[in-house]
Amino acid sequence: MTASVVCFGELLARLSTPGSQRLEQAVALELSFGGAEANVAVSLARFGVPVQFVTRVPDNDLGRAGRAALQRWGVLTDAVATGGGRIGVYFLETGQSQRPSRVLYDRAGSSMAELEAGMIDWSAILSASAWFHTSGITPAISRTAAEATVEAVRTARSLGLTVSVDLNYRAALWRWGESPERVMSELIGLADVLIGNEEDADKVLGIRPASGNVTSGELTATDYEPVCAAVAKRFPNLSTVAITLRGSMSASRNTWSAVAWSRDAGFVVGPTYDIWPIVDRVGAGDAFVAGLIRQLLRSDSDLSAALGFAVAASCLKHTVPGDLNIVRVDEVERLMAGDRSGRVQR
Repeated sequence: MTASVVCFGELLARLSTPGSQRLEQAVALELSFGGAEANVAVSLARFGVPVQFVTRVPDNDLGRAGRAALQRWGVLTDAVATGGGRIGVYFLETGQSQRPSRVLYDRAGSSMAELEAGMIDWSAILSASAWFHTSGITPAISRTAAEATVEAVRTARSLGLTVSVDLNYRAALWRWGESPERVMSELIGLADVLIGNEEDADKVLGIRPASGNVTSGELTATDYEPVCAAVAKRFPNLSTVAITLRGSMSASRNTWSAVAWSRDAGFVVGPTYDIWPIVDRVGAGDAFVAGLIRQLLRSDSDLSAALGFAVAASCLKHTVPGDLNIVRVDEVERLMAGDRSGRVQR
């Protein structure tokens, strides 16, 4: 089967505390699998898009379990490389009310962190695909992973694929000596579609809105029109820029929306959802990316409709435990049509 979309990134083992326990008090942790680009791949597969995930995992039980977790939801894993000694891990402590969630990474020396350019035959993998997606997390984990990411994006570009990059800034990961702005600017300069959250453009590129307060949850969608314009001006190769907007009243209650810009449609604002109580917000941005890619692959979808689908899909992710957005297209479309009641479906 040929994949329409190829996603590239690190597959992670997720160890989370049960309920809202703190890591210091937990006596057991729940194991699942995820990671930004893997989350995008699973969402796309759930939406009926043929998708391939490329990563590097150890040839051991955890590596095989991670691949099986992706295969369960229809993601192709034929191009997953094996090697290295360990899978990357992250620990999640889920917050509640005024106590924020916390993430601790254990990824140094992982199989993916030791990936080098030349280890993956990108020409063979990408030759029959239409779209390539990666994020700023992958080049953050090591110098060699960054070089491999640039290699992948350059190959995708040379083969005529649409390239999307999620800025996905993670301060805790950029430790190998190069600035995020330099590395990400090279990748963005090769991309067609750029996605980020309300802080990413500021943290990575130094482009910020004139007003708004992320910490207090006070965000105004139109404040991000000049942000999109500034990003598009700096990177004229971009055809689309999208920014998710999370208004955080507490760890348990957020508003969720997004804005987008394209050369054809200009600036558009998506719907806003009030999400309370949040079950699991991890992976919501990845669900947004998948929804946007799914729609932009369709010839009948304009930017406003694509944004509406992406926001609704990622709103629903907040209701699903784990990294993966296990929702269907009909559920997304029902929410888009105005059914926000959450009434039992019989």
